[in-house]
Amino acid sequence: MWNRGRKWLQILRNMGLRYVLYRLWYTFKLKVGILEYQHPTSITSKTYLSFETWQTTPSHFFLKSDSATSPELLEEAALKILQEKVVKIEGNQYQFFSSFWQKVVDWHTNPQTGFHYDEQVHWTKIKDLSPENGDIKYVWEKSRFSFLFELIRYQECTGIDQSSLVFSRIENWIDHNPVNQGPNWRCSQEISIRVLAWLFALEYYRKMVDLDNILFQKILNSIYHQMTHVATHLSFSRNVVRNNHIITEALALYIVGTVFPFFDKSVRWKLKGKAIFEDEIIFQIDSEGTYLQHSMNYHRVVVQLLAWFIRIGQVNRECIRKEVVQRASASLQFLKSCQDPVTGWLPNYGNNDGALFFPLSSSHFRDFRPQLYALSQVLGQPYETPLICREEAFWLGVDKILTLRKSGLPPVINNFKNDGYFVLKEEASISFLRNTHYKNRPFQADNLHLDIWVEGLNIIRDAGTYQYNTDEKWIKYFAGTEGHNTVQLDNYDQMLKGPRFIWFDWIRESKGKWYYDEPEKSFVFDGYFIGYKQLGQGVKHRRRVTKKESELHWVVEDWLEGAPDGLELKQLWHTCPDFLAQYSIVSYDEFQNKINLDRKDGWYSELYGKMEEADQFIFSTFGRYFRTIISKI
Repeated sequence: MWNRGRKWLQILRNMGLRYVLYRLWYTFKLKVGILEYQHPTSITSKTYLSFETWQTTPSHFFLKSDSATSPELLEEAALKILQEKVVKIEGNQYQFFSSFWQKVVDWHTNPQTGFHYDEQVHWTKIKDLSPENGDIKYVWEKSRFSFLFELIRYQECTGIDQSSLVFSRIENWIDHNPVNQGPNWRCSQEISIRVLAWLFALEYYRKMVDLDNILFQKILNSIYHQMTHVATHLSFSRNVVRNNHIITEALALYIVGTVFPFFDKSVRWKLKGKAIFEDEIIFQIDSEGTYLQHSMNYHRVVVQLLAWFIRIGQVNRECIRKEVVQRASASLQFLKSCQDPVTGWLPNYGNNDGALFFPLSSSHFRDFRPQLYALSQVLGQPYETPLICREEAFWLGVDKILTLRKSGLPPVINNFKNDGYFVLKEEASISFLRNTHYKNRPFQADNLHLDIWVEGLNIIRDAGTYQYNTDEKWIKYFAGTEGHNTVQLDNYDQMLKGPRFIWFDWIRESKGKWYYDEPEKSFVFDGYFIGYKQLGQGVKHRRRVTKKESELHWVVEDWLEGAPDGLELKQLWHTCPDFLAQYSIVSYDEFQNKINLDRKDGWYSELYGKMEEADQFIFSTFGRYFRTIISKI
């Protein structure tokens, strides 16, 4: 009883009274049917302006009637891949989580489990977590309509008309997803992503096709009711979820209110969406540019949303709060500081569900250069990148704002102390550490995790995410301490895992810093945190990483203080394939005795929904110290 009460007190302390009260109120409204009443299925269709009239009105979007991009941005091999994607989409195959392709002939079947949702059931009665149903993200993915961007890009580069396929898929979705019914009305962010994709398509084809007016009214009515749902449900995302969800929903309200001023709610949506978007950017992105979700991929999601928001503001000559521009610029600098210059990839750090809302380039999903370059051009800042990574900026209409030029090498040392990211960047390597104390909810127990990159290869890497709604075994591995390159006490996590995305015993004290040791000609990171509070008053884990200047040589020292006796201490390493063919890794205890290296099957998930066996190296001792040397052979 005390343990349960202690957990509730922690939730109250961690999340705040407002969150707890709103969550309880929301659950009450869900149970008694108030939410179902607030989101009716009986709707009245309206007739708005005709498609012919809309074609002649000024556009408030960033796409122009002339060519948005250029075929020269796609190399021959990339164009061939794009063509193959279009063929698959024509055959009802869709790419899931920027990873694998699956054939799905309807909008309600989970291709992973085969479970089919009833499209006539009100969304409040649909569970988003069920062993029988499977991960609902597998149903939502197709209904995001991200595939529209692939079709439009293909038409732009080849001149082969895709409008029939684009609008037939949109109409089919409307016909089989009645308002506020079925799984695709379950999440307001999913609705917002879908509407933004439809809007992009409408704007692209504005001057190119004579869209049937009946279908045009059908699409406008669907957009209206979808955004009404988002606006009605907005307080849940802001008070309970408060992450990239609310930013996406606010952006959709702002853009729809701007681009479709003829809706009776457009002015309200536009003003409310803009105000909430700006407030949330300032709240969710730190002044140093780090993001509250502790995830590189979710940060990139917000980068794309920021680029769209600022660009719409520029096109319509609207004032954007200077703090929003500062956070966007800081985000750009932070992500660039963590980025591998060879591949454009970042550490596979934090939750990664494969999200890339607007796939407007042919680069690999892990390559952040297209999105960072686009934001840099929106902001009018230089960013060096290959030509193929510039396509997204072309679609935003900002390809001519700046002449491409070298921006210079980033600082060697980057200490983002507010949120605990510490990056050492040399010509041939990157040494990335994460160590924080949490002000916002944690998603993984990974303090003092170390990532190492050498000449574009992630030799010491994060295990990844795999899936959110899966067996507890996999959640514990990928989100827990075991899936990271740090130290673990026995099989305990640094924090206590709760249900779903909840963690208890948040880490509240930590410090860290890279600095240069002139006499030793080495870079040194020193940091610590206090965790494992489920074992008592807390255990202090201190880590020092010494990196010889311009050499592929790292010494990693770990100390634990205050740990209970009798618990095994493990130092964990997740490495690239064939790591031992190129590098050596040895460890010693406090008495300079060599510690045996255990090699076991671990797991690696580069993309959401996929995992593969991978080497996991473990040094184990009942002592409280490791001195591990990693060096190029």
